[in-house]
Amino acid sequence: MRLLPARRVYGVLALGCGIGLAVAAAAGRGEALASLAVWNGVLLILCLRDGRRLQAQRVTVVRQPLGRLSVGRQNPVELQVTAGPAPAWVCLWDTFPDTAPGEPARLQTQVAAGQTVTLRYHVRPTQRGSGRWGDVAVRQRGPGGWVWGAWTVPAATSTAVFPDLLTLRELSIRLTLEGSGLVRQRRRLGLGTEFAELREYRSGDDPRLIHWPALARTGRPVVRVLEPEQEQTLVVVVDRGRLMTARVQGLTRFDWALNAALALALAALHRGDRVGVAVIDQGVHCWLTPQRGPAYVQRLIERLSAVEPVRVEPHYLETLAEVMAHQTRRALVVMLTEVVDPTASADLMVALRRLAPRHLPLCVTLADPRLEWVAGRPVTELADAYPRAVALDLGHQRQLALAQLSGQGVLVLDRPADQLVQPLVDRYLQIKFSQRW
Repeated sequence: MRLLPARRVYGVLALGCGIGLAVAAAAGRGEALASLAVWNGVLLILCLRDGRRLQAQRVTVVRQPLGRLSVGRQNPVELQVTAGPAPAWVCLWDTFPDTAPGEPARLQTQVAAGQTVTLRYHVRPTQRGSGRWGDVAVRQRGPGGWVWGAWTVPAATSTAVFPDLLTLRELSIRLTLEGSGLVRQRRRLGLGTEFAELREYRSGDDPRLIHWPALARTGRPVVRVLEPEQEQTLVVVVDRGRLMTARVQGLTRFDWALNAALALALAALHRGDRVGVAVIDQGVHCWLTPQRGPAYVQRLIERLSAVEPVRVEPHYLETLAEVMAHQTRRALVVMLTEVVDPTASADLMVALRRLAPRHLPLCVTLADPRLEWVAGRPVTELADAYPRAVALDLGHQRQLALAQLSGQGVLVLDRPADQLVQPLVDRYLQIKFSQRW
């Protein structure tokens, strides 16, 4: 443990210098030097004594196991500080990876004798993969306040950064509550294909759903409740090409797309559908055959967490044809990608249009909120005019491409990249209830 002088030591040294100057003026230089030596000797003894007492009262610092971190989310990190036989004033500095910046950098607290205090801060990883954590630097003030003891707690470790597991956990809880009946689930008559139950006729119900045999038997009108068909197939295709490498709100578009794809897969699996996932670039990078069951989500996470975007132009026609060669049954095909304009995105538009006769394609694009902000801000200086004009033109060309996709029979969902998960899940449920699938 290293000893560092506290702030009061410098004040006492300055005071000793002033006294030495006064003694030198009154009695001479020799007496001044003697008085300074005595003064500094007493101060040194106080500091050493304070450091010896501090050595016996050192706190214990432990970083709690980090577990799996979620990219793009505020993940809590906890440090436990346990005091010895006396109260302690402690400052901590944790060492986190550059790819997982955290705030604040300095934590401080006062711990009562024999007590344990938990300090918490948050890190927001900006990159999936493995992050290397360093040791924890500790400073504790001595009991007399003359010195600070500084040492390092060995805590080097590595932790894995996964896609947004926190959002998946929140979505899973909500879906479980809905499925258990704790949250009332709205059933829409006539918007399903599978029989669920009979219930009494209410005002506004479709007369075509009246169950006539039950009416003849009981004398009271009852209607059939229909729910969406189970065990349909959802195929999620995630583009990892050049446009998906751009960063939006601190993460790559591919990270946002991967988070949304996993959330959509979780929702579909909870609804009893079969889910397949493909990641494409100039070929099919990986293909996971459609399966069903909530446990399948864990396999998707493990398989997709290591995938990164690449700076290549995807071959949409060939790769989508290869993916659909594995899927002969009609499916909802959700393509997570980005468009630029009708010319640059022509290959994508043709590939999605060819899916329409056999499958139901949904093109999901991840907009950059900064583009809309630049296009909408007022121009106060001449230098701002050009960026605004470029942003307006890019936005117009982008909307033109999306309009052409929609006119070709392709469903379109365009949302900011960081606000995509909930609208995408809602759109999936809307499609499932609409009998278009």
